[in-house]
Amino acid sequence: MTATIDLTGLRQGVLDPAIEADIDKFELLLAKYEAGELEDDRWRVFRLANGIYGQRQGAFQMVRVKIPYGSLRPEQLEMLGHIAREYSRGWGHITTRQNVQFHFVALQRIPALMRDLGSVGLTTREACGDTVRNVAGCHLAGACPFEVLDISPWAEATFRHFLRHPYAQRLPRKFKINFSGCATDCGQAMFNDVGVIAVMRPREDGTLEPGFRVFFAGGLGANPHAAQALEEFTPREQLMPTIEAILRTFDHYGNRDNKLRARMKWLVDTMGADELRERVLKERKLLLASTTWAGGIPGVVQEHGDGPAGVSTSVDPTPVGVPVTLRLSETNPYRRWESVNVVRGVAKGTVSAYAHARLGDVTSAQFRGLAEMQRELGLELRVTNRQNVVFRGLTEAQLPGLHQRLDAIGMAQAGAELARDVVACPGADTCNLAVTQSRGLADDIGSALEEAGLADVGGVRVNISGCTNSCGQHHTSDIGFLGVERRAHGQSAPGYQMLLGGHVGKTQIEFGTKALRLPAKNVGQATVRVVDRFASERQPGEDFTAWLERAGGASTVGTALKDLDVFPTPDERPDFYVDFDETGPFSGDVGAGECAGA
Repeated sequence: MTATIDLTGLRQGVLDPAIEADIDKFELLLAKYEAGELEDDRWRVFRLANGIYGQRQGAFQMVRVKIPYGSLRPEQLEMLGHIAREYSRGWGHITTRQNVQFHFVALQRIPALMRDLGSVGLTTREACGDTVRNVAGCHLAGACPFEVLDISPWAEATFRHFLRHPYAQRLPRKFKINFSGCATDCGQAMFNDVGVIAVMRPREDGTLEPGFRVFFAGGLGANPHAAQALEEFTPREQLMPTIEAILRTFDHYGNRDNKLRARMKWLVDTMGADELRERVLKERKLLLASTTWAGGIPGVVQEHGDGPAGVSTSVDPTPVGVPVTLRLSETNPYRRWESVNVVRGVAKGTVSAYAHARLGDVTSAQFRGLAEMQRELGLELRVTNRQNVVFRGLTEAQLPGLHQRLDAIGMAQAGAELARDVVACPGADTCNLAVTQSRGLADDIGSALEEAGLADVGGVRVNISGCTNSCGQHHTSDIGFLGVERRAHGQSAPGYQMLLGGHVGKTQIEFGTKALRLPAKNVGQATVRVVDRFASERQPGEDFTAWLERAGGASTVGTALKDLDVFPTPDERPDFYVDFDETGPFSGDVGAGECAGA
């Protein structure tokens, strides 16, 4: 198991000079903005590049904290709990890219918040805007029995190289990098601007050489694109120049005139994958002349090592990726949790265990509780791209005590990453671009599955986005929903488009196919019916994608749900015209988006 990597190299409480400089500049420009000496558009671009995003509630800000590849130390967890209590509304939100977000923060308090974060080596720098965003990675890296390489130090090296990098600041659009340690692709490399997956190739002497397969120009949003393979194999010493070459190519040729077509994925459409690939490889060949060239094995990789965890000879490895357990037969709370929240199979005999963060939310008290467990048990901890928390480096003897302590803080629910574990973006609760209350729908779906006895079904994942931008990654899940405005009986009403059959894995990606549109208040029932069909009709070992194909595809399954695409009159069911967690009539109006920093 790779030891937790210290991001700062400084003692706790001492700010990295670079972080201090960032905060000093933020304070200076904030004062100018409040004095009317800095134009709105210039301030907005600067604010976003520092991880501060405007909320639907104009008087408040969302603060996004970078958590590279999800790794956190105890003092950082404690600080996140302090931020939640002192500056926000008592809790933080884990995102699908392993950030932690805090909402309802007053603009004037942000410099103090940044200093608190900086004291434990955390930063908001380049967490938003047209920058290189948080470097994401498989949360089991270094603790996965199937990995080819531990990508943790590689993700760390990438984070360090591009933070404040001259090419990473004012790109045509945002730029996302994800790492996976094996073809299972738990790190979700296949729909990002750069996706890195550890692979092997044979040497002439018959041994195997570990390295990487690099994918580029993927993306979600309203028009999802699968990432393209750059080359069959990228040696370890070539990885960093390869990533920088892709970034530079995007900076050179990305569309700076139309933000709607500015992501790197659009270059595949305008110049073709072959030409784009050729330009990247040419850029890499000549990158040696640049002062930012970072060839060879990065120092952090040399220091910490990237050897795989290995497979135990005494324990059957727990499958990773989408769980396949149909239902939990255990009734004992600990046994239920242990049977689906624990991953075994690492050669050194350690195990990993999930803590369930409902809707991705972690309270101040829960942050502190997680920190205490991590410190006292001597564990690693990472946040996952399905908005949970995983402890790594456990022994079998520690599992009962960990479960007891998680239960005490409300994070011991069995089935993190099973059907009950619905993923959602923040939605219209805070986001300017969201059409619907995706968090409220996630809660409703979870409750509907629990009531139907289907929350323990494995092999099916549900993701929700409140608009087409896919922050909830609805395109890539077995059952996906995106928020839309519907019209019925002369009134606006909240609705969702259902997609079926999305999945990521084995260096492949399939985006979900449209099934039908539904009133928001019928989505929970529709989900129950699909999950119930899957659970009752699937053959042994059959995944959702195979079942869906055998069932006739998304359109056929959607047709069987057509009776749910009905709006009662406002007099019969006024609740159909009010969104979840709202009290007044639904409105599909959205604000000005800041995602692109435009």
